[in-house]
Parts: sequence; structure tokens; C-alpha cells
Amino acid sequence: MKQDERRLAIKSQREQLIHALEELYMAAFDRLGELEGEIGEVKAAQFTQMILNSKTAAIEPLLKEIEKPVITTPGDAS
Repeated sequence: MKQDERRLAIKSQREQLIHALEELYMAAFDRLGELEGEIGEVKAAQFTQMILNSKTAAIEPLLKEIEKPVITTPGDAS
């Protein structure tokens, strides 16, 4: 597998993981919305903040790697 193909495969895997994580967090928010009546508004807000922090911590590094510029090295001139 060539370097460009490998890079694209890794990028694709990162994008798929980001998508799966976003779905997971959206499901967590949906469940939290259903629980709000049971746990109260303050606890729901605290859980929401924890979930948002967790989502950011999980997804941000993956996005940074996707957006990182590709640094190439010159080929062998021989």
C-alpha cells in the first residue's frame, strides 16, 4: 500500500470513528433528556456538562490529526 493510500485509509478510519462517537454521544444526550424529570434539572445540567467535556476530549484529537497538514519529503534523486 502506497503512502498516500495508507494516509487516506487512516483518515477514513478516523472519520468513521468520529461519526460513531458523535452517534454515541447523541444517544447519551437523548437518554439524559428522558431522565431529566427523574434526576432533576441541576443533575441533568451537570451530566450534560460532563458529556460535553467527554465528547470534546474524545473527538478533538481525532479532528486535529485529520486537519494536520501533510508534510512530504523529497524523493530520492538517484
